[in-house]
Amino acid sequence: MKQQTASPVIQKAVPGWITFLLAVSCGLIVANLYYAQTLVGPIGQAIHLSAGATGLIVTLTQIGYVAGLLFIVPLSDIIENRRLAVTSLVLVVAALALAVLAPNAPLFLAASLLIGLGSVAAQILVPYASYLATEEARGRVVGNVMSGLLLGIMFARPVASFMAGLWGWKSIFMVSAVVTALLTLLLSRILPVRKPVPTLNYGQLIRSLGTLFMHTPVLRRRALYQASLFGAFSLFWTTVPLHLASYYHLSQQGIALFALAGVGGAVAAPIAGRLADKGWTRLLTGLGISLAAVSFILAYLLRDSSNLTLGLLVLTAILLDMSVSGNLVLGQRAIYSLGNETRGRLNGLFMAIFFVGGAVGSSLGGWAYAYGGWNLTTLIGLALPALALVYFLTEKKEL
Repeated sequence: MKQQTASPVIQKAVPGWITFLLAVSCGLIVANLYYAQTLVGPIGQAIHLSAGATGLIVTLTQIGYVAGLLFIVPLSDIIENRRLAVTSLVLVVAALALAVLAPNAPLFLAASLLIGLGSVAAQILVPYASYLATEEARGRVVGNVMSGLLLGIMFARPVASFMAGLWGWKSIFMVSAVVTALLTLLLSRILPVRKPVPTLNYGQLIRSLGTLFMHTPVLRRRALYQASLFGAFSLFWTTVPLHLASYYHLSQQGIALFALAGVGGAVAAPIAGRLADKGWTRLLTGLGISLAAVSFILAYLLRDSSNLTLGLLVLTAILLDMSVSGNLVLGQRAIYSLGNETRGRLNGLFMAIFFVGGAVGSSLGGWAYAYGGWNLTTLIGLALPALALVYFLTEKKEL
């Protein structure tokens, strides 16, 4: 008899509250990647980083995340998923504590790298959620879980700014360490077991990543779309706090309110998931990429520091966040439909490729803003979705 690839527990109907718990968990976990994004100014000053090097704070976190996606997330195809997620979260708690205690730039940057590495627990839980869904409902389930994850991303920035304004930038890392520790305990007690039956050892598993990439055109295309969009997203959110502080003279609380407005973009995730279930993936992909390009055109044209201009910059942030969140769900639904046995590796590759785009965007953003100001920054931001749009026009309808 052929062996099953997952435990019977996961194949049975699972209560909706577990899906909700996964959505909340993903949001809390992935928020750790973004707390520093609106705090690069005060953190850079505290650890004595130059203006041009402040982008390293976000970039190293994303590099750590990419490493985890490539070398930890694939383990979900051969190791019991709950244990793997909990172990990763223990690393996050330790790294957050190091960020609070770090007396200098090298140690803080090392903590940033480890925060990214451990936060891949979220990308163990997302495909885990997809195992709970039927093919017909997979877009909706993934969209709902991704809504939680994206709300975590988007609320991370304003929450971090508010807390930094009240109690200093270290406060958000302290609170997150406690919350993540409690979440780790909860997940270890509540989540059902999902133990795959391994058909490969770890070395074979990692080597298979190249084969999967080369022989899965849908993965390559969706990952490159998202890498371009996430690079633009990271460039924008790494530099806009600096622009808001220097050009609009906003305080950390003002920057927090600006970032809070961007949360509206998360509404695109569940909508995109439902429409993708109806076969609208290609149309929505083109629309999402175009929205990102339009947002940077608008940002480039905003030249004065009036309240109207600031309001239009808020609209820019919402459009960009809608583009990234919607296309992320479209991409994940597409690759999760390719097969159960490789879903962990496919998800790791997809996320790794587009987070490389994010790391490049963060690094370019810090450099561009330091040496070319807002104009150069927005032009580079525009180039990224423009390249994705050109690539999209080569897509065959069946993809």
